[in-house]
Amino acid sequence: MSTTASAARMGTEPRGRTPFWQATGIVAQREIMTKLRSKSYIISTIILLALVFGGVIFSAVGPDLFDDDTTVATTGSVASSLQSLDGVAVETLSSADAVRQAVLDGTVDAGVVPGDGPSGLLVLADREAPGSLMQLLSVAPELQLLDPNAPDPMLTYFIGLAFGIVFFMSAMTFGQTIAQSVVEEKQSRIVEIMLATVSARAILAGKIVGNSVLAFAQIALIAAIVLLGGAVTGSQLLLDGLGMPIVWFVVLFTVGFVMLAALYAAAAALVSRAEDLASATSPIMMLVMIPYFLVIFFNNNPTALQIMSYVPFSAPVAVPMRVYLQTQEWWEPYLSLAILVAFTVLVIGFAARVYERSLLKTGAMVKWRDALKP
Repeated sequence: MSTTASAARMGTEPRGRTPFWQATGIVAQREIMTKLRSKSYIISTIILLALVFGGVIFSAVGPDLFDDDTTVATTGSVASSLQSLDGVAVETLSSADAVRQAVLDGTVDAGVVPGDGPSGLLVLADREAPGSLMQLLSVAPELQLLDPNAPDPMLTYFIGLAFGIVFFMSAMTFGQTIAQSVVEEKQSRIVEIMLATVSARAILAGKIVGNSVLAFAQIALIAAIVLLGGAVTGSQLLLDGLGMPIVWFVVLFTVGFVMLAALYAAAAALVSRAEDLASATSPIMMLVMIPYFLVIFFNNNPTALQIMSYVPFSAPVAVPMRVYLQTQEWWEPYLSLAILVAFTVLVIGFAARVYERSLLKTGAMVKWRDALKP
């Protein structure tokens, strides 16, 4: 075995190697520039941002596009009482017979004329009752809202789904990029040349830093696009209600992705062929998918979200949801962040050990426990 290979396994640096932080910067720069030179990456990022911005704009103006006013024909004696109703376009005609004829001709959606019933109004329709108009004219009981600011369950579901999808897609995309880069270098034996001047830990650190910068930049751009869309549409939900949840998501995702990136790199170092990469990274994929599914099922369950906020793999999704729902104490997001940082440090140490002890092993897939043996 060569001196370089032995040193790489032992974690030492022979003479002539580039200093650790300088080597980390070189590898990180290479990872970043490789991605930025990829037309598919640039185009896919632009499409993603365009879809996010379009979704924000549509969520604000879309309902108005499909919410047409109900055109109602009436007489002068009734017109004043109808004009105060939202969603009703009043067309005043000369007589009740003219209103009936307008309804029969289909020039209006419905008609309202004086009637003999308790309400004093008679609604005229062609084939079926105009439901929205009937609701507007119905006498409703007195209503008292006990919690006007309570979150909408459907809106909560879609917000949780959005956080889960962004976390899932970004972690999977950049995690697989790291894994493919590691196995390609190992399969082509380029890594053996790199180890002559750069330590294994520096290579690992560079890959984590480079791809983490790219992932963070993409998440930051998505957050900026969402807030920009909120500013353009004047959506108070996006400007006020989701402002702090988005900030916490960006912070926690950044730390959480470093943890996942280290695991992806370590898993890829266990195999020598691209064909074996899926089986090696499948446990990590499950850890990434868990928050995605949990937030769908428990997006409005305070107890489940509280537990998830202290689990490192689900904290980047659960904490922003709790901040949005205002179900946490002020210190709880900071505690979740501290737990995530501490766990990430442990994972990096674990991944570095697996990575440098498996990087030069070829042949069958190395098992995790074998990679940890001295």
